[in-house]
Amino acid sequence: MKIEELNLSPMLLKAAKGLGFVEATPIQEKCIPLIREGKDVVGQSSTGSGKTAAFGLPILEKVQPGHGLQVLILTPTRELCVQVTEAMNEFGRHIHTRAVSVYGGVGIEPQIRAIRTADIVAGTPGRVLDHIERRTISFDKVKFLVIDEADKMFEMGFIDDVERIVSHVPKERQTMLFSATMSADVHGIVRKHMRSPATIKGEIYVDKSLLKQVYYDIKAYEKFSLLVHLLRNKTSGLALIFCATRREVDTLARNLKMQGLKAMAIHGGLTQNRRLYALDSLKKGHISVLVATDVAARGLDIRDVSHVYNYDVPKTSEEYVHRIGRTARAGDKGDAVTLLTERDYENFSNVLRDHTLDIRKADPPQFEKVSFVRVQREFGGERGRPQRGSYGRGGYGESRGRGGYGERSSSYGHSRDSRGNYARSSGQGGERRPYRGGSRSPSSHHGGQGRGRYNINV
Repeated sequence: MKIEELNLSPMLLKAAKGLGFVEATPIQEKCIPLIREGKDVVGQSSTGSGKTAAFGLPILEKVQPGHGLQVLILTPTRELCVQVTEAMNEFGRHIHTRAVSVYGGVGIEPQIRAIRTADIVAGTPGRVLDHIERRTISFDKVKFLVIDEADKMFEMGFIDDVERIVSHVPKERQTMLFSATMSADVHGIVRKHMRSPATIKGEIYVDKSLLKQVYYDIKAYEKFSLLVHLLRNKTSGLALIFCATRREVDTLARNLKMQGLKAMAIHGGLTQNRRLYALDSLKKGHISVLVATDVAARGLDIRDVSHVYNYDVPKTSEEYVHRIGRTARAGDKGDAVTLLTERDYENFSNVLRDHTLDIRKADPPQFEKVSFVRVQREFGGERGRPQRGSYGRGGYGESRGRGGYGERSSSYGHSRDSRGNYARSSGQGGERRPYRGGSRSPSSHHGGQGRGRYNINV
């Protein structure tokens, strides 16, 4: 469907076309008419399917600029919060609506001032709760509530925070929830807080004709050297590399730069300015490799990615699909490469339970062994002093035990107790996501129909 056929108001259509919108994505085509009618909507779609426009454009048609806060959008991460805010401001530029971001890790006073004149607030749960408790935000005029990336939000331990926030929003509102997967927690929120919602599913599939999926079964000490070889010799465009923890992201990005590759890291432990600088550098072509954690990358609209590398194997097929869905978009071809070592066998077996995935085993090419610099912090070395190692376990000179470091994105801490359960604590911080490895051998690859791509990725 052409964007004109959605019958948007002239000013919104002008903004959309100015941003390069030509064809509406499936989620936009289905959601926009329903939201216009005032219905609650549950949208199931993957990152990059165009869901921000799917809820943003019809909401903006009903917002009255300068009449106070009317829209609350909850997001799991700071990056997604900023991207949603930027998109809403771009869509509303000709109708003069104002959207602001509210997230932790930065000073709260500028946000307090910004909220006073905002029509729309996009925020992470922890910082939104901060404002509620300080009484620096009022939801009295809120008519629209959007819960974005709900499955990731609840996986990060924010379900209680979301429940508390929703209890402060007027019951007479229109609610929209978007999620890539529909977990029990997501279904619980839908049943409790939504009124006879219409459920819309985007066409989530991996186009096998465009996306090539392979894995290399190698020794741990070969992993970094093989990655460097593939980046230098087999990667023609932008590369997105996923690691399990932020420490691994930092270590890998540092070593890739030492090998002369234009790489940067992005994770929840970086300042907001550094994270946005990394994304901006990627968009401007100053770097060609972005090393990320799943949480930091979730929801980011990173275009023209030719290769996705799983340096660490995700724990589930859902996470795998989220990762690989960032390439082979808009009719372009792409490659998804998994570097498999013994410690990731159990995770990879979990991924292969999705029989729609067509992941082929490939024979490793001949590659040069390269050195790896690791930082000794847990083995008695001087803190922060780099030590040159050979080809240590997985290329890393640090322990990756069960737990590791996770993401931080709200001003409320989520840590784990001795049993690995989440425990919420006040103060600066955020969520911690445990790493769980494995030791079972992977089963053979599976064939079948995969998942998809869209025209507009906002």
